[in-house]
Amino acid sequence: MSTHNQSNAQDSEYDTSNMGFATRAIHAGTTNDQYGALVPPVYMTSTFAFETVEQGAAMFEGELAGHFYSRISNPTVDILERRFAALEGAQAALGFASGMGGITSTLWTLLSSGDEIIADKTLYGCTFAFLEHGLRRFGITITYVDLQNTDALKASITATTKLVYFETPANPNMRLVDIKEVCKIARKNGLISIVDNTYSTPYLTRPIELGADLVVHSATKYLGGHGDLIAGLVAGSSDLMQRIRVEGLKDMTGAVMSPLTAHQIMRGLKTLELRMDRHCKTAMLVARTLEAHLAVDHVFYPGLETSADHDLAKHQMSDFGGMIAFELKGGVEAGRTMMNALSLVKRAVSLGDPDSLIQHPASMTHATYSPQERAQHGITDGLIRMSVGLETPEDILADLLIGLEAISQNCKHAA
Repeated sequence: MSTHNQSNAQDSEYDTSNMGFATRAIHAGTTNDQYGALVPPVYMTSTFAFETVEQGAAMFEGELAGHFYSRISNPTVDILERRFAALEGAQAALGFASGMGGITSTLWTLLSSGDEIIADKTLYGCTFAFLEHGLRRFGITITYVDLQNTDALKASITATTKLVYFETPANPNMRLVDIKEVCKIARKNGLISIVDNTYSTPYLTRPIELGADLVVHSATKYLGGHGDLIAGLVAGSSDLMQRIRVEGLKDMTGAVMSPLTAHQIMRGLKTLELRMDRHCKTAMLVARTLEAHLAVDHVFYPGLETSADHDLAKHQMSDFGGMIAFELKGGVEAGRTMMNALSLVKRAVSLGDPDSLIQHPASMTHATYSPQERAQHGITDGLIRMSVGLETPEDILADLLIGLEAISQNCKHAA
């Protein structure tokens, strides 16, 4: 079965492959429009008419490329897929209705009963739930390995291991994994490597250039960038993308991206470089402020020189991102007091919005882990995760300091 973008080959008015990131984010994949529209049209249609019965048959047989049903491909989504592939340095990409739609469609395509997946010890809560409560039910073995230890990875590979999956930085504790080394080991052993690059975006890290086979994203976050959509994107080789399109996406999950959502993501991509520069700059200020505060026990941010992952971050990231995790000396109760005292920074899950967001992973995004599992996977009960937004930096810092001051006030009242 063929589609218009079977290989996601560029069909743009000019070649952007040697141009800068911002230029590719604005122009890559753009196709000619009969009316000369600057912004790609939104093709809100479920199906496409054939000129002849023979043409339709040829498309279904895979002899002729073209769009025929939007569960398989759509012109607006196609442009986004080409653009995103150009940003990740991949041959092709696929759009999905959510990040989890992309992850599940990919893994359902690549795994069969009896296979094993090696996953890093720290994963996003819903990814962990899918592996533990989804894939395990169908005879797939899940082995968790601290992928910061490459010797442990080598020792864990068995005859049934099919792929290696990890995030870097990891959600929520900001652990970094050496993409190049882990993917080199995976490739040497005939394994597929998959990297969740949501935290970094292709502006900061491009895993495929470091040897990864596939990159997955929650486009809900920084790629959309405005907190007003749910979407996922996956990038990799043309062959893998076509396989996932016609197996995992079309037949298994049906997690299809809306053309309007694709339009919104393309709008977000146009400012991705500018937004990420601001997120990173402010996050560094926040991290240094937190690190210097007496109420804070530890800050997890790869941009800090005190971070155990600082050297690796400098090697595989162009900047350090807009996500921060930290723990307070008063533990869980201090965290509740601090977060409840905030007014500008909102208590909400998700990340990558213009709004600064803060949340408690153990009771929110990672509540799918049992307390024992959280302890095993490096997610402490006192951990706080913050997505640093685009507000005026001084206002973010002032609000955080009010929250931290509330801890000492609460202690005085308790005394």
